[in-house]
Amino acid sequence: MLQIFYKEKSIIISDKKSDLNNSLIINTSLFENLDLLKLLDKKKINSIGVFSSEHDVILKMLKKKYPEIIAAGGKVINNKSEILFIQRNKKWDLPKGKAEKNENIAQTAIREVEEETAIKNLSIIKPLDKTYHIFKRGGINYLKTTYWFEMKSDFTGKLRPQKKEGITRVEWIGIENLSDILPKSYANIRLLIV
Repeated sequence: MLQIFYKEKSIIISDKKSDLNNSLIINTSLFENLDLLKLLDKKKINSIGVFSSEHDVILKMLKKKYPEIIAAGGKVINNKSEILFIQRNKKWDLPKGKAEKNENIAQTAIREVEEETAIKNLSIIKPLDKTYHIFKRGGINYLKTTYWFEMKSDFTGKLRPQKKEGITRVEWIGIENLSDILPKSYANIRLLIV
């Protein structure tokens, strides 16, 4: 199953009909020509379902409709098993950002986490699932593909939010407090944490 988020709604691509329950089912032949975001803007529609095992084909169609932005970020865990979160626009998020020219995706992830939180001593443990979401900037809708990595750090210094990026808080959140903040996070972040 693959999910592409738009606001708090999603486009679900799966070859299991049970994953598409409660979704507006769209035939793959119609997928290219429909205004998917206009459909998702309707109050009664929470998700659009596409019955297909060809995730790459559907993603290619979406990339034709919406220019792709590549980003990377991290789910950082410290020695107390706490997870590093940022808060931006009153939503809890994981640090991430856009890839720059001439850097690989792992370098992007480490740079962005460091810039957004002022953390040090980061190391990548393993790659996590990619997430996808569609957003609008300057009147244009973009498809953002974010590559995620599980990271660790023994940093105990002062964390600082990158204010110029709209980040207002940076905090280590313990497992016992996740149920308080996850409802105030984005759907794609909840997939990475749960």
